[in-house]
Amino acid sequence: MSREDIVFEIATELGFDLCGIAPLAPPPAAARFEAWLAAGRHAGMSWLERDRERLVDPRRVLPEGGSIVVLGLAHARAAVELPGGGRVARYAAGRDYHNIGNQRLRRFARRLAAAGLGGRNRRIVDAGPLLERSHAARAGLGFESKAANLLHPRFGPWFFLMEILVPHELEPTREPPAGSCGTCTACLEACPTAAIVEPGVVDARRCLSYATIEHAGHADPLLREQAGPWAFGCDVCSEVCPWGARAPDLAARFGTHRAVAEGGLVAWLEAGPRFEADFAGSPLDRPGRAGVARNAAIALAAAPSDRGRVALLRALSFDPAAEVREAAGWALARAHAADAGVRTALAGAAASEPEETARGLLARWADEAGAGGMSSGLDAAGGASNP
Repeated sequence: MSREDIVFEIATELGFDLCGIAPLAPPPAAARFEAWLAAGRHAGMSWLERDRERLVDPRRVLPEGGSIVVLGLAHARAAVELPGGGRVARYAAGRDYHNIGNQRLRRFARRLAAAGLGGRNRRIVDAGPLLERSHAARAGLGFESKAANLLHPRFGPWFFLMEILVPHELEPTREPPAGSCGTCTACLEACPTAAIVEPGVVDARRCLSYATIEHAGHADPLLREQAGPWAFGCDVCSEVCPWGARAPDLAARFGTHRAVAEGGLVAWLEAGPRFEADFAGSPLDRPGRAGVARNAAIALAAAPSDRGRVALLRALSFDPAAEVREAAGWALARAHAADAGVRTALAGAAASEPEETARGLLARWADEAGAGGMSSGLDAAGGASNP
């Protein structure tokens, strides 16, 4: 067997769905990534700027390296909804893929070493300085779409990528799977915040996945109406993609975390000191307690209920994080403005709020609720909106 055949055989035996080899060299998307950074479309993800040199040239990540083995592991395709309302990106519904991926990559490295392909390596599961979609496309795992994700003919967009940089110069995969977006623009048309500003370019400043996962502090008021039920991530661009419509649903592979199966928006809002225990082993803990509670408050505006109203009023008065108090106020003004008690609580919260930004926003929500409704959304704010 060739060294390349050994790599593919080990990947199959370890249960990976996809495997390809790319050269340890700047990927095709390096120049496009630098232009994206220069335009400020990475929003608050400052680490991308700090790691720019390593991202565009993986030889800086493993100077003695020779190749990148890119692997794919398919996940859930069916929509994920929380009990009582609220939606979660499919990839985040089960056990933390970082942990599962790292375990498999460690086994992969051990098997490579036993086959004579050992040496210093670097394992990456999402959280690493690598333009992985571009390397994966070069390794034959799919093609980069107009929504800036990777599409595979069988698995569509519903799979994780992970990589191991090895010190051996292996023959790159020669024939990538056929496919392209063609004339389809479904993802551009469906994006709720018009974040896909042109084919293949996503502006994180407008993206709900960035807003609900990476962004810390107060949520952007212009994006809240478009967030709808999304409490963590957003799958809209993938849901409308024809390439993913017939992909297998491998949700059982990662299971459903108890924070999804047994929780709900009210539970997320009220997690408090239980947060670490309730969300342990889940990628949902990425935004931290305050970020998760803030997202839950905003999503409760799309799923109004008496229980939700009570939880929002409690958060408005007692949550320790200003962004959560303010988000609770927004949701109350958006979904419960007809309640005189809510209007009174909003006015009182605005008057007593100690944090400046939250105080100003709460005063705005109180005024709008008192006027009988809120004028929110991108169109009302003078920005672009999806038709």
